[in-house]
Formats: sequence, C-alpha cells, structure tokens
Amino acid sequence: MVQTLLNLTSREDMVVNIIKGKFGLKNKNDAIRLMINKYEEDLLEPQLRPEYAEKLRTAMSQKGVRFKSLEDFDKHFENV
Repeated sequence: MVQTLLNLTSREDMVVNIIKGKFGLKNKNDAIRLMINKYEEDLLEPQLRPEYAEKLRTAMSQKGVRFKSLEDFDKHFENV
C-alpha cells in the first residue's frame, strides 16, 4: 500500500468530510478512495481500465467468423 500526504484547502476537506458522512465511512482515507473509484468509473477512458484490457485479450483470442460477402454477413446477423 502506498501512503500519500495531501494538502487540502478547507473547502476540499469539507467535501471529503461530507462524503465520509454521507456514505457512513470510517475515515477520510475511505472517502478519498471512494472518490477515486467513482472518478475511474465515470471519467477514465475504457481503454485505461484493467477490465477492458482483459476483455480485449479474451476477444482477440477467440476465433472469428468468415464471410464470403456482405450478404452472408447480413444473413448471419439478421436473427441476432
């Protein structure tokens, strides 16, 4: 685990305390972790997420479906 020293303004500290209270967290550390995880879910590009890399590896290891023409492609996905 990495330790980080933060310098927060009084307003930023107040926001951390509000999040801590709203979600019933034990300490400010948990509140900051929650904010980081929420930021990651909402704002980071999916390409940067570890789940995306695993999903991409799985997709690349699967065998594809070959089509002789666009008509075959259309027929294949009509019922999907």
